[in-house]
Parts: sequence; structure tokens; C-alpha cells
Amino acid sequence: MNSTSQKRPSVGQSLVRHFRSTLVAGLLLLVPVVITYLVLRLLFTSIDSLLQPGVEAILGRKIPGLGILVLAFLVYLAGLFSVNVLGKQAVKLGQNILLRIPVIRAVYSPAKQLIESFSDIKATGFKRVVLIEYPRAGAWTVGFLTGVTSDENGRRMALVYIPTAPTPQSGWVALVPVEDVFDTDLSVQVALQMVLSGGIVTPPQIRKKATTI
Repeated sequence: MNSTSQKRPSVGQSLVRHFRSTLVAGLLLLVPVVITYLVLRLLFTSIDSLLQPGVEAILGRKIPGLGILVLAFLVYLAGLFSVNVLGKQAVKLGQNILLRIPVIRAVYSPAKQLIESFSDIKATGFKRVVLIEYPRAGAWTVGFLTGVTSDENGRRMALVYIPTAPTPQSGWVALVPVEDVFDTDLSVQVALQMVLSGGIVTPPQIRKKATTI
């Protein structure tokens, strides 16, 4: 009887546990909302303050929020320009010039490759989500297959980019024997959601199978 009463949590402990679990649930709900709001607010304020003087000079009055619309329109025009023949040649020329400037190249080149890898612009890049056993046997890590090479013995090695949570743009590249890499049924978007959320957003089931590289 005494042993049972000792194992049973008191009313105070139950309240503390309830308060703690509820507080954590509230944080998980509100923190992403607050972060999203702050980022969007900073983006909106920065862009609006940058473009507002020009808009005010043209229209003669200040229109809050118009800067965002103007920027979206300019981005759209840039997209239209980049898909036609002359635009593609001009963009390629501009990119080649930027890639020849040492300081700018160090920043522009990785950023360009990262954006292209996560988009549908190129056939290469982070297009396959794979699993490897890391950091120990039986523990699986999500990665993106980026290429295949060979070691000095001719053994085929897969290049797997391992993103870090919650910032997938940082991570490292692992060279793994091809036979130790497993394909998954995850899309790049779902895998990125997993990384960005620190695993909070995860599909109910992840299927893996031997890779077909």
C-alpha cells in the first residue's frame, strides 16, 4: 500500500507536469507563428522603406505596402526576361562576369548552386532523398544524393549532402559506398520540411529500399 502511494504522483506534481506539457505545446504552436510574423514584418518593412521614396516621387504621395507589389512585379519581369533567348544570353553573360570577381564569386556561386539544386531549373542537384546509417548502425540520417564518384580501388561512392536542422543550407558532404545508400519515398519538399522543423513535421511512414544508382 505504501509502495503504491509512493509511485503515484502527488496533486502538485501532476499540476506541474500538466502545466509543463501544456506550456511546451503552446510554444510549439506559437513560436513558428511569431517567427514567421517577425520575418515577414522585417522583409516588408525593409523592402517598403527601400522602394517607397521612388514610389512617392512618382505618384506624389506615400502608399504603404506598394513597395512589396512593385518588387513582386520587378521579380516577375526579371523572370520573363530570363526565359527568352536574349534574356538567357544576357543572364549567362552577367553570371560569368560575377563568377570572375573573387569576392563576389565566393558568395554568389554557392548561393546560385544551392537555389538551383532545390529548384526544378536543373536536372542535377538535390533531387533524391536518401537514408544512410549514421552516426551508428541502426540510426538513420536523411540526406540528398548529389552525385556518384569512385575511390582509388574503383569502388562506387555516393556523394550525399547531409543538411543540419533547422538550417538546411548548412551541412556536410559524406562519401558513402553506393550499396550503403537507400532510396526513400520522400520528396525534396517533404524532406526539407522535416529538416526545417527539426523533425516535428514528419510523414507517418518513411519507406526505404536499396538504391538504384
